[in-house]
Amino acid sequence: MEGSRVNITNRPPLGLKPDKPTAAQIRAGKEYMARVKELPCAACGKPGPSDAHHCICGRFGTNRASDFDTIPLCVECHRYPYPGAIHSGKASWVAVHGPDHGFIPTTASSRPLAWLCRTWNWIFET
Repeated sequence: MEGSRVNITNRPPLGLKPDKPTAAQIRAGKEYMARVKELPCAACGKPGPSDAHHCICGRFGTNRASDFDTIPLCVECHRYPYPGAIHSGKASWVAVHGPDHGFIPTTASSRPLAWLCRTWNWIFET
């Protein structure tokens, strides 16, 4: 972001939307999520294919998390109406598994995704 659009906390002022992602960033996000879906569930270890869950713990507001802030979750750990699913009850899921964003480093460092993370850094730095 431009220096003039950043406040003292190094964040954009309230009310300003972040810049829209470029086509290359969108394509990289979709490719990353496709790889995440191949991984086993981060919560229970069930083999893939999994859902790519956009992390929701510790977030405020309505903006969806980045496609790179996703973790693999099986259907039972992810979707309503399953009783242990994160979308059935975030507080109970966090009590059992911890916050979902805690699984991001493990997901990003998994072997199929490591090279993609390096590519992602290059795309966003240029």
